[in-house]
Amino acid sequence: MQWSEIVADPALKDLPYKIETNEYGQIVMSPHKRIHAIWQGEIEWRLRQCLPSGRAAPEFAIDTRLGTKTPDVVWYSKDREADLLADQRLAPEICVEVLSGSNTDGELATKRALYFEAGALEVWLCDDTGALRFHTPEGEQPHSVLAPDFPRRLA
Repeated sequence: MQWSEIVADPALKDLPYKIETNEYGQIVMSPHKRIHAIWQGEIEWRLRQCLPSGRAAPEFAIDTRLGTKTPDVVWYSKDREADLLADQRLAPEICVEVLSGSNTDGELATKRALYFEAGALEVWLCDDTGALRFHTPEGEQPHSVLAPDFPRRLA
């Protein structure tokens, strides 16, 4: 199934799950706990505060070689906005995954690689306690390079 078909399907519009596709075009749905929504909203709000020159958005679809992935939160510069809206294969500069109990280390490593292949400059991981880990293509960093004042732990 193509992503354009998924977003146009009225039966899939109001599901309480995050929707992605795998490399076979099959729909993958992930249910979330409330803490997931809390951290997602907090990260989006703080990104707007730390990086006011760009835009933060939730669940921004990115077409990858292994299907369509939707990071929980993204940030992109206004310079990149037109390109992002024209090409769903391009990733925003920052992609954030808020982890759930079903995430595996292998899945997260694959998503990081896919986001970097699509042009992300940083991939952040937020666990269920609000602790963040910041990654660049070179590996894990002690803080965000693009948003150095972003906290390592949300309160």
